[in-house]
Amino acid sequence: VQLQASGGGLVQAGGSLRLSCAASGTVFSRTNMAWYRQAPGKQRELVANSSSSGIQSYEDSVKGRFTISRDNVRRRLYLQMNSLKPEDTAVYYCNAHVWRDFWGKGTQVTVSS
Repeated sequence: VQLQASGGGLVQAGGSLRLSCAASGTVFSRTNMAWYRQAPGKQRELVANSSSSGIQSYEDSVKGRFTISRDNVRRRLYLQMNSLKPEDTAVYYCNAHVWRDFWGKGTQVTVSS
């Protein structure tokens, strides 16, 4: 399974970014996909999850601001991030859970105040 995330960058507080993850090597439509993030000095945390059955879930601090979505035809996972805050600054990782967790290289998101 290979995952490639893109779309990170530098944005001012209140701004928006859209992350994208291209997946290969798995039956994407049957794969649980998620976005995680890791801020400096902190543990990696789950941000949003998209199950193979189409159920989305979110970490409390991003509810109402972030939206996870997937395109099973294009084999892509997305994270639309609105109303960004400085505390959202982190490296964001795409995750696929098949028989184990697979990770892509992260993409840096920096939110300036």
